[in-house]
Amino acid sequence: MIRATLIAATVALTAPSGQAAEPEILEVTAEKAGMVWRVSVTLKHPDTGWGHYADGWEVLDTRGTRLGLRTLHHPHVTEQPFTRSLTGLSLPDGTRAILVRARCSKDGWAGETVRVPLSP
Repeated sequence: MIRATLIAATVALTAPSGQAAEPEILEVTAEKAGMVWRVSVTLKHPDTGWGHYADGWEVLDTRGTRLGLRTLHHPHVTEQPFTRSLTGLSLPDGTRAILVRARCSKDGWAGETVRVPLSP
């Protein structure tokens, strides 16, 4: 069976230079396949090893409710930037945008979120 994929959004960003310890979200893509979504996030972070690394990102609705969490289980010291995906994400009917926020093992959640508009 062949699935049609709709690329709903691509956002490219870089964080301000003063936030080097926070994970930077460089790109987000959201693709719809049937009734579920695949969200892929490209991160850059100065991982130093198990003591300080980008350890996850989350998908939120525009009110801040978590819709999905992608845990990163190990540091990416030599793989920067890197992309990981969250598949099978169900979004509530009528969702027109999502927010993505990254975190690191040492500093917690980044202050910045990325807004990703979705096609109906």
